[in-house]
Amino acid sequence: MLSLLAASGAADPIYWTDLGLKPGIDLGFFTLRYYSLAYLLGVIFAYWHTSKMLKQPGAPMAQRHADDLFFYCTLGVILGGRLGYAMFYDQSLWTDFSGDGFVSWKLLRLWDGGMSFHGGLAGVTLAMAYVAWRDKLNFIRVVDYVSVGVPMGMLLGRLANFVNGELWGRVTDVPWAMIFPNDPTSLPRHPSQLYQAGLEGLAMLVIMLCLFWFTRARYRPGLLAGVFTTGMGVARFVNEFFREPDQQLADFAARTGLSMGQWLTIPLILTGLIVVLFALRKQPLGAGTTAPA
Repeated sequence: MLSLLAASGAADPIYWTDLGLKPGIDLGFFTLRYYSLAYLLGVIFAYWHTSKMLKQPGAPMAQRHADDLFFYCTLGVILGGRLGYAMFYDQSLWTDFSGDGFVSWKLLRLWDGGMSFHGGLAGVTLAMAYVAWRDKLNFIRVVDYVSVGVPMGMLLGRLANFVNGELWGRVTDVPWAMIFPNDPTSLPRHPSQLYQAGLEGLAMLVIMLCLFWFTRARYRPGLLAGVFTTGMGVARFVNEFFREPDQQLADFAARTGLSMGQWLTIPLILTGLIVVLFALRKQPLGAGTTAPA
């Protein structure tokens, strides 16, 4: 990868096909797509890391709550992400039955790609709200703990997008511009999937882990959730300047001056800032605060 970058030069874009990437692992009878694997590994990491956090003082829930929580959150991110994509980005999925194989309705063909971050976030929020209500847990503190592991899923998901050669960026002449095989224009573009993996994934993961493990942020209800929401929103807003709008929404972006992703992200940023300010104004909890067993 680095050798390709060094040899490319400003006038010679990198061809994605030269990277030798494949969309999945061929198991003979089945191809395990990296996009699906990214979701699976993201959930596994979040569950494992949350379990570690719950062993620290001040945990808002017990391990049995986390077990239920991640079952519902997995459903929330998949259903919410897919339905959100169909609602905001590609309404044709509701009525398109032209898919190949054993599932013809394209709305159900998750392996073809097409997931909305905002829809997934809404689905996970509903899952957390349900578990918190059912088990009489502090909702905002549950969100605090879950939010710490979410950027890992974003990191893996965007890397999978890059490996799939999808969701490429806008046309550019930067030295690391790439030509993607499914791009009908064959023009050099920003590898915006990597920008998103870096900002929404790696950078936010480092920030959230440092806040939890090296500060007392977990004792201020809402602070971790607010920082996550604000940081993720800002990162997504910035990255959308480099990402090519979905083809069916290109006219919308041209008319409004912002992409659909940016319009959906503005309320997230405002909400996150409000939650952070609220958390900082309140007195922190004592270290002995615990959840119901």
